[in-house]
Amino acid sequence: MPPREAAALVAALTERVKELDCLYEITRLAQRGDLGLGEILAGACDVLARAWQYPEVACARVILGGLTRATANYRRPADKQASPVAVDGEVVGRVEVGYLEKMPPLAEGPFLREERHLLDAVAGHLGRIAQSRRDAERLRELSRELLKAQEHERQRIARELHDDVAQTLSATRVRLDGLAPRLPAGEGGDGAREVVLDASSRLGAAVTSLRDLAYGLLPPALDQLGLVGTAFRLCEEYGARHGVRIDFTADGMEAVRLPFETSINLYRVLQECLANACRHGGARRIGVRLIASHPHCLLRVADDGKGFDAANRLPRALAEKRMGVWSMRERMRLLGGRLRLVSRPGKGTTVTAEVPITEGAACPKP
Repeated sequence: MPPREAAALVAALTERVKELDCLYEITRLAQRGDLGLGEILAGACDVLARAWQYPEVACARVILGGLTRATANYRRPADKQASPVAVDGEVVGRVEVGYLEKMPPLAEGPFLREERHLLDAVAGHLGRIAQSRRDAERLRELSRELLKAQEHERQRIARELHDDVAQTLSATRVRLDGLAPRLPAGEGGDGAREVVLDASSRLGAAVTSLRDLAYGLLPPALDQLGLVGTAFRLCEEYGARHGVRIDFTADGMEAVRLPFETSINLYRVLQECLANACRHGGARRIGVRLIASHPHCLLRVADDGKGFDAANRLPRALAEKRMGVWSMRERMRLLGGRLRLVSRPGKGTTVTAEVPITEGAACPKP
């Protein structure tokens, strides 16, 4: 092959590699869960400028919805090409690549025909990324509303159990207790008295169970005692009920004032962890730590139970839509936090929930 043709072929292949790298880099940015859409668009601008034929004088800008991101050197270019970005069939922005200096004319001004194809491909890709982010946000909002509706329903059921059913049963027990002394003495009366007293005792147990259930559905002390006091009380009650030693500690919590949404979700995670450790894990000792270390609040629950193979069991549990782990993770995700679960057979289970402390949550210094 003549040297000139070989050089042209190498140059063309180099441009194709740059184009493939461009699409790959943007895809890689989109797959990073820690980046917001604005950060993805900023990264895409830098990638685009490097992919064009004259990167030393190239600049790029992406306008998408209310976001505008550009390369650091961006100013009004001497020549530019643009491609629209569409989401759900609606044009919501555009992608621009330009040269800051006049360059020799090619297929489209100073731009290659392949650069037009690449720009259109990038615009379509960014549209799909934006649509995916929008769909994910809609899903998060639906999940948030689902959890809110669940909490509201729990509160309604708790109030009805405590204020209606439990009160009615308590009144019935009082009447039974008052009836027992009025029964006539003798063989028949003694038998009837035993039946009445037994019924009264069973009603008393039912009332206690209902009130415990109502408390579990809606901890009434959360507003008064705060998360630390309510969590401590929950640990005491769980330990007494199941014969398990629960060591509770709180560090730095006096310096923060958590919103109710954060408190109730951390409380629910603690409830789920204690239930799993006692009912399924066979734990005899549980350590609970609640730590506020700006900018995060952490809840750590570690038990000495039988544990399980987390690598195999967790994906199966999520696939089978078992709500425990899903609910804990979803609660943390909706708060902008995360949940980590570590477990091994015979080595117990440790769950760590971490949520950001929002601005204004810190208590002012006296």
